[in-house]
Amino acid sequence: MIRVLVVDDDFMVARIHRGFVERVGGFAVVGVAGTGAEAESLVAELKPDLVLLDLYLPDLFGLDLITRLRAAGEDCDVVVITAAREADAVRRAVREGVVGYLLKPFAFADLEQRLVAYAAERGRAATAGELTQQQIDAAFGTSTPSAAPLPKGLSVETALSVERVLGSAGTEDATLSATECAERVGISRVSARRYLEYFVAQGRAEVRLRYGTTGRPERRYRARSRSR
Repeated sequence: MIRVLVVDDDFMVARIHRGFVERVGGFAVVGVAGTGAEAESLVAELKPDLVLLDLYLPDLFGLDLITRLRAAGEDCDVVVITAAREADAVRRAVREGVVGYLLKPFAFADLEQRLVAYAAERGRAATAGELTQQQIDAAFGTSTPSAAPLPKGLSVETALSVERVLGSAGTEDATLSATECAERVGISRVSARRYLEYFVAQGRAEVRLRYGTTGRPERRYRARSRSR
């Protein structure tokens, strides 16, 4: 279970964000803070894995809070949730090592996609030994699905989530079905199949057929190494 601290000075907004988080499997909200000082105290007390952080707090700018947390030795991850669109704020957030930056207002699906992608990356990092270049790129947020534009109906963010799940399936020989991919990303099986087939068409994944005793063979996917 990924433990989350929600930080927002608007009580109603914080309540909505808490509700969003608790709708995503594998996440639990362990606390809510309305000021920078309260957030700093709760991080020290509760040791959350992830902080959903508004930047405009009444006593402290959110990015300054991150600096203080790091100076105190706190290593929680941070997703910024804010109305701040300024390029300087975004660049500084990147320098501070935030793992996501989501503009208000947003829908549940927008936060859900980021949380699912975060969980997949966190799971991969916890189990991986040596990493491939593709996995390193994903960890730094520099991986892209492909230089080619996505087909109509596919989103870049979901494609990145599918690619991360595909790349974290396990050993080199490990494969993933569309159903398994859908469950990990939090999308429908039909949608997962579309993304997986897209990666196959772009040479980023390959298909293996698993034959059962009856019926059609199951299509299973695995990431294709860039060195191939």
